[in-house]
Amino acid sequence: MRALHRHQLPQSNGITLLTDSGLETTLIFHEGLELPLFASYPLLETVEGRSVLRTYFERHLAIAADHGTGFLLEAPTWRASRDWGRQIGHSPADLKQLNEAAIALLADIRRGSETVSPVVISGNIGPRGDGYQPDLAMTADEAEAFHAEQIGWFAQTEADMVSAFTISTVNEGVGIIRAAAAAGMPSVVSYTTETDGRLPDGTPLGEAFEQTDMLTAGAAAYFMVNCAHPDHFRIALESDAAWLKRVWGVRANASRLSHAELDEAENLDPGNPAELGRDYAQLKRLLPNLRVYGGCCGTDHRHVEAIADCCVSREHA
Repeated sequence: MRALHRHQLPQSNGITLLTDSGLETTLIFHEGLELPLFASYPLLETVEGRSVLRTYFERHLAIAADHGTGFLLEAPTWRASRDWGRQIGHSPADLKQLNEAAIALLADIRRGSETVSPVVISGNIGPRGDGYQPDLAMTADEAEAFHAEQIGWFAQTEADMVSAFTISTVNEGVGIIRAAAAAGMPSVVSYTTETDGRLPDGTPLGEAFEQTDMLTAGAAAYFMVNCAHPDHFRIALESDAAWLKRVWGVRANASRLSHAELDEAENLDPGNPAELGRDYAQLKRLLPNLRVYGGCCGTDHRHVEAIADCCVSREHA
């Protein structure tokens, strides 16, 4: 599989892409691994860890091969930013090397993928603080300055884009998009919601997308929603608002539990893969440009396969 032209995004041309599922919850609850502060990027430090990550991604790529779609490889770098890295014991120099190693691993996986095309590589960015809580109130300028470091590292690699997941405030989303634009990288911001379809700081989902586009002159390639069950945000999509056309991707949770309940849960709630697939089919009817399908907390390859069965097979039938 040859690399894309620099920063070419086939999803911008309507190409359907599958992506992966709940990486961290899969590694913790199914693989029995301990991830410090829910961070998977330290696995890149060892041969064994890189093998675990490769197996995980290749398992999902096989689903894309079966359904005739492209694939979006998200780097295991959601926690690989300065503040989280410091708590885990990594210096900025360490983090730079590990972010680069993450993209190198995905690039190697892409080169070896003969049955899936196109394959897009994304540098994955997480919130500076707790994604479930707007606990670190930043201005957009502060968010831009903070996230510019990790985005700058990605800009020097084979990453085609950057994606920020589980973002809980508009200011942080705006800062990330501005930092990516300054680095010449296409960007995607994915907001999370509580059970009422609002961001953790209370902003209605649609208003968050509208404000973000207004404050960035529409610079994001597109938007996504993640880390919430479809039941939590479906009501926010039941309108004919223009912003719905900007939401191209969903990575939902398997569980209907709230963020607070998930934080306290000692066991994994995997929900029902087939039911989640049907939920995505409903979302597809509400989101006219939905074309990136994956999962978040509690999901694994079974959920992605069920989603593909409900949303992609019909599309290509």
